[in-house]
Amino acid sequence: MKNKVVITGMGVVSPLGNDLETFWAAIKAGKSGLGPITNFDSSRLDTKVAAEVKNFDSSLYMDRKEARKMARFSQFAVAAAVQAWRDAGLEGGEVPAKTAILLGNGIGGLEIFEESHKKLMESGPTRMLPMTVPLMIMNEAAANISMRLGVHGPALTLATACSSGTDAIGMGLDMIRSGRAEVVITGGTEGAITEFAMGAFGMLKALSTAYNDNPTKASRPFDKDRDGFVLGEGAGVMIIETEEHAKARGARIHAELAGYGSSCDAYHLTAPDPEGTGGAAAISQAIVDAGLKPEDIAYYNAHGTSTQMNDPIETLMVKKAFGDHSRKIRISSTKSMTGHMIAAAGAVEAIICVLAIKDSFFPATINLDEPDPACDLDYVPNKGAPGRIDAAASTSLGFGGHNGCVVLRKYT
Repeated sequence: MKNKVVITGMGVVSPLGNDLETFWAAIKAGKSGLGPITNFDSSRLDTKVAAEVKNFDSSLYMDRKEARKMARFSQFAVAAAVQAWRDAGLEGGEVPAKTAILLGNGIGGLEIFEESHKKLMESGPTRMLPMTVPLMIMNEAAANISMRLGVHGPALTLATACSSGTDAIGMGLDMIRSGRAEVVITGGTEGAITEFAMGAFGMLKALSTAYNDNPTKASRPFDKDRDGFVLGEGAGVMIIETEEHAKARGARIHAELAGYGSSCDAYHLTAPDPEGTGGAAAISQAIVDAGLKPEDIAYYNAHGTSTQMNDPIETLMVKKAFGDHSRKIRISSTKSMTGHMIAAAGAVEAIICVLAIKDSFFPATINLDEPDPACDLDYVPNKGAPGRIDAAASTSLGFGGHNGCVVLRKYT
């Protein structure tokens, strides 16, 4: 029997708020974090809508001088990690000896790349930002967390596109089970709402363009009128540790991180396998790893991107993984409220599962006005509902065919 791995701390930076309390209140209320793009001039883009982090104050979590040495994704990661560290009751004490960091990121400091590339084209390489490389590269979020918190163990970065945050949490679970760590700071971060990123996603015809005049309606997973995802940003970080370690230091335990599954479609660079076989396999693996049966899962947080291709295929995945129970399980895509936070998505959605378990509440899929006939399950349309949740699953699907699923369980 596997030793329990528990969640003792959580932190969030998101389009719906920059702390757990604000964020969860917005999720419960079914609020939208989407709006017109303000990070840059979007006049050249077909898409004018994004889910931006608002009113972010880095000085609450780091020295202003240090913040200037971080790209946006790093600042978000450090802020969420400090929140989680504090929530776990670890701030001000000695860092546990076997502490590691495992963080998911998909794109890195894209705004730094854009600025330096512009200077390169306009004035030559000697005018580029001197700190371009250390600001831009993906591993620097984990490195900055290690420096901020004084963690000397492994500080690793995982990149599986939109599955990165989920996979980081799952691999963090494996690190603890293997004995390589007793405490892991894990999750995902992204800060890629830039003209380059949105232009590139736009060229794939992946972004919503039909709701520029009504931004809060643009992310509408499983709805027949969906027309693409909405890019989001932010970070979600958990502190996970062995049950023994948590009990020994008298920590408050939010939930159990019970299982993880991973697979790859081996099918296409950007499209999911239309049969949903790989995603279903990841879900089934996670449930088995948790020592549970499909009917034990009360809530499923869907990848639910609001694209024409994803939503019906994920519905098929759920049917394959859960069988008859797929008609009873309650499902929601909280991307309808947060947008698609890329590498941060799975981490934030795992945190939503923990909060749903603790608060006995099923979050809604907002903007689900008329379901696509191919999406015929219970997606908790438009209004969340109270109800007991002993176990929940959260799935992320990434470009390249990466599929990851984690199972969260009420701690007993």
